[in-house]
Amino acid sequence: MDRYPPIAEHGLVGDLQTAALVSSRGVVDWFAAPRFDSPSIFAALLDHDRGGYFELAPEHPDVTCKQLYYTGTAILVTRFMSPDGVGEVFDFMPPDRTRIPTDRHTLVRAVRCVRGTFDFSLVCRPRFDYGRAEHSLELDGGRAVFRSPEIDAHLQATFPLERDGQDVRGRVRLSAGESGGAVFTVCASGGEAPAAPTVAEVTDQFWEVAGFWQNWLRQSRYRGRWPEQVHRSVITLKLLTYAPTGALVAAATTGLPEQVGGERNWDYRFTWVRDGALSVRAMLDLGFAEEATAFIHWLADRLREREGREGEPLQTMYRVDGDPDLPEETLDHFEGYRGSFPVRVGNGAADQLQLDIYGEALYALSQGYEIAQQASYRGWKTVAKALDWLTGAWDRPDEGIWETRGGRKDFTYSRLMCWVAFDQGLQLAERFRRPADLEGWRRARDEIFEQIMQRGWSEKDRSFVQHYEGDVLDASLLLMPRVKFIAPKDPVWLSTLDAMDRTLVSDSLVYRYDPAASPDGLRGSEGTFSLCTFLYVDALARAGRLPLARYTFEKMQTYANHVGLYAEEIGPSGEQLGNFPQAFTHLSLIMAATTLDRALDAQLDR
Repeated sequence: MDRYPPIAEHGLVGDLQTAALVSSRGVVDWFAAPRFDSPSIFAALLDHDRGGYFELAPEHPDVTCKQLYYTGTAILVTRFMSPDGVGEVFDFMPPDRTRIPTDRHTLVRAVRCVRGTFDFSLVCRPRFDYGRAEHSLELDGGRAVFRSPEIDAHLQATFPLERDGQDVRGRVRLSAGESGGAVFTVCASGGEAPAAPTVAEVTDQFWEVAGFWQNWLRQSRYRGRWPEQVHRSVITLKLLTYAPTGALVAAATTGLPEQVGGERNWDYRFTWVRDGALSVRAMLDLGFAEEATAFIHWLADRLREREGREGEPLQTMYRVDGDPDLPEETLDHFEGYRGSFPVRVGNGAADQLQLDIYGEALYALSQGYEIAQQASYRGWKTVAKALDWLTGAWDRPDEGIWETRGGRKDFTYSRLMCWVAFDQGLQLAERFRRPADLEGWRRARDEIFEQIMQRGWSEKDRSFVQHYEGDVLDASLLLMPRVKFIAPKDPVWLSTLDAMDRTLVSDSLVYRYDPAASPDGLRGSEGTFSLCTFLYVDALARAGRLPLARYTFEKMQTYANHVGLYAEEIGPSGEQLGNFPQAFTHLSLIMAATTLDRALDAQLDR
């Protein structure tokens, strides 16, 4: 177990095209390049022996570690305190401001001694293509080149390196005020070698990257009660966005388990229509219209690509460049995080039917009114055709928001979001006076509403339920008042909220549903869903239950990791589980914070 640090013991760095995880012990144990969804170069989190890692850490066995972000940036500081001195490692990736896809990406690892003397040890063991590709080593002093069939990796250190098979080691002793570093650059095989940086150049690069992030964050309009949490979340969303297209990946990793030792291990390095669409509102609330606009354009491109073809207008998820091909395979040679097998890359859920995505897509378009108003006539016609198609396609069983693998059902949430698609489409058409089948859309919207009220409601439990064939509750329905399907203080909704309190809430944390009561085709259990906890806060605030909403929100913050990041779930012992960090969790934190701030401000104004 010591071979695998807790999932939460990591910070995230990135350059807006890919990202790396750095543990609080100074180890890069996840890094894929040249994109988020590329094969890994360091993947010790999934297999300590075969995955590869890059360690830059103290030699002294008796150290205390502390990790933090440099204020308002994505620069990660890992501080080591020992009896002999205090040392720090600064990890960052210079963002590519051209927004052009590139195969060259650089991870900078700067070291310095703050007090006394400090000995740093370096071990670099890249393992290309998920550990499946062999590599050779060329070494010359402080410069090493790892060559594989597809990718070269250049390591340049300010201190000597020595060969360790096809890997390298090094060490450096620094006194107070002295600095050094190691720069790891990947590029296409045979690409031009980068120039060896000096300590002064690494320092200049640090300040340049710090300025980039701090200047970007100044756009934020957030003036609420939780600026540190909200701003860390929005920086995380930015880090998880592929700048060339504006596509947001669900998480930076693959294969991290929802239950340690279990099989619920998925690849989240893709763009879900659902996650990206809901991020639009969060980004607009904070003033980041450029990021919201970029995703809307990416989404519109996906609709245009399918225009005039048979079948669904949208797929559940795509690669960051819009490629719909995401074949799922198992890495049989990886043991998985603490034995959590299988390790999967690709995602078979891309081929599932998830009808809710149309509601989230229209929700994104309608939230950005200033963006929607600029849409071309052709763009509007593409959206209108998708809604015309949906009028005859919404009433079908599907796999639902949670991507169950136990068969299709009539999920209430899927119907709810189809209602949202027509409701928001009608609002857009009428607001901007665009041609549309208003009568057909209105008829479909009203029919869905009646169906949900009749078949999605359990008289026995006095609540809305997960699907029409049972009485299981589902936390996804916490979005009902936010999308204006029902008033937040309607007795029917308050009764549903009470039922969720009794069934899904555990000491303020929220389960998405009960797999035992509603089998999803997978073995094992899971933790509480952090997304659902923040949706619960949003619903409580809208219902006027402000003391409980604030208590739940602030208690949830105690489950963040040491640098303010969240994975997908919270386990039974308070540990973070699932892929890390998860965009859905961070965007729902922003949604909850802004809703709760408004409700608390309104209470003060009375």
